[in-house]
Amino acid sequence: MEESTDQRQQRIQKLEILKELGILPHGTRYDVTHQIEPILSTYSGKTKEQLEEAKVTCRIAGRIVALRRFGKAGFAALQDGAHRLQVYLKKDILGEEGFTLSKELDLGDWIGVEGPLFRTKTDELTVEVKDLTFLAKGLRPLPEKWHGLTDIETRYRQRYVDLIANPEVHQIFRTRSRIIAGIRSFFIEHDFLEVETPMMHPIPGGATARPFVTHHNALNTDLYLRVAPELYLKRLIVGGFRRVFEINRNFRNEGISTIHNPEFTMLEFYQAYADYHDLMGLTERLFATLGTDISGTTTLEYQGTTIDLAPPWRRVPFLEAILEVNQLDHKILQDQDSANSAARLLNVDVPLKTSHIGTLNLIFEETVERKLIQPTFITDYPTEISPLSRRKDTDPTLTDRFELFIAGRELANGFSELNDPLDQRERFEAQVAQRDAGDEEAHYLDEDFLRALEYGMPPTAGEGIGIDRLVMLFTNQASIRDVILFPQLRPEKSA
Repeated sequence: MEESTDQRQQRIQKLEILKELGILPHGTRYDVTHQIEPILSTYSGKTKEQLEEAKVTCRIAGRIVALRRFGKAGFAALQDGAHRLQVYLKKDILGEEGFTLSKELDLGDWIGVEGPLFRTKTDELTVEVKDLTFLAKGLRPLPEKWHGLTDIETRYRQRYVDLIANPEVHQIFRTRSRIIAGIRSFFIEHDFLEVETPMMHPIPGGATARPFVTHHNALNTDLYLRVAPELYLKRLIVGGFRRVFEINRNFRNEGISTIHNPEFTMLEFYQAYADYHDLMGLTERLFATLGTDISGTTTLEYQGTTIDLAPPWRRVPFLEAILEVNQLDHKILQDQDSANSAARLLNVDVPLKTSHIGTLNLIFEETVERKLIQPTFITDYPTEISPLSRRKDTDPTLTDRFELFIAGRELANGFSELNDPLDQRERFEAQVAQRDAGDEEAHYLDEDFLRALEYGMPPTAGEGIGIDRLVMLFTNQASIRDVILFPQLRPEKSA
């Protein structure tokens, strides 16, 4: 820490030296004619003779990430995004003033250079600098061993340093951007309208989750950061929009883990006159399209396992999956004592007063989910744990609902929407009873949403897909923090 402080002080002193040289230590506009990535892709295969014949002059800018000086010359490596290119600084080419400036450069400084491309004696593609422009002084030295920075705390808390030290991280977030763009393009091509709904709700709803609470001073009322946009998107279906989607930020006041961040990105979409079978097919096509667009194939490697996204995907009813994976008797589906006994044998912790369906759901979460590696739709969830889903016509204790699991984790949740306002009221009231009994994640009763349903909502299917987890899958990342630029962390300890 003391060494870092000393280096920072030395760099601050260099600010005065730069000013004495008539140079602004934090400059202004610089005309860049070339970026490093296309230079490398176009000229990396060119020979020394080909470069001399082409006489390619470029004007690039970037951060100094390597610096070697010897006598009246030196080499520096400039980094532009994830890519680096060597530049050659020589006194008799730069002139006295330019070379004097080059001697004041430090790792982390930003510069602009102009000159022809050539190959050094070691055959490295290099810019011979004829003009040097100072752009910005880095006052804080890069951390020790910043090449290949691996300290997790520093990487997440100081993502700007992570991006400097680990160029491959750039690719993760470029892929994330391509995925979101691909999702948007897919739904627009399928005649969905992109919409925006409120992020502050008077009543939280659309998911079983504990909300964040804020206060609006002018209205003197508490508001909740949205846990899901579902109820507002359904209001739009009531209003006559046929297909809508939203790429949104949601907030859930829950724990932090490798698959949970309190602030996360979701895709939600709703289609009138459709059911959950339609959405399963649409989801298969979406994932296959993204795989082909991102990597040219519907197969991908995730944490040492090959995942095949090619449709069709396996579909297994919820209750059957519990029996199948754990080789349990059907008796646990009818008898709570049998379900409790099975949970004990499987080392599944079941809190007191947990309902029969609640116990089965805990068994599913603890024993089944992690074994669903290839894309699998788990269907026909019990009504008790699906408060917004339409009941099955053949069995009202179950719903027309699915969840998608890949690589042992949930990526999507979809269902045929409950559009019966009387049934919806009963389920909301049951959720309120659960809240009163201590369940902080149970739904509130939303009278305005019920009023909207009473105006009539056509048969509709809706789905939510976790974009962060989707990016984890496509970029082969084990932690959600590796696909969120600035993940939530505990407050930094003061020095």
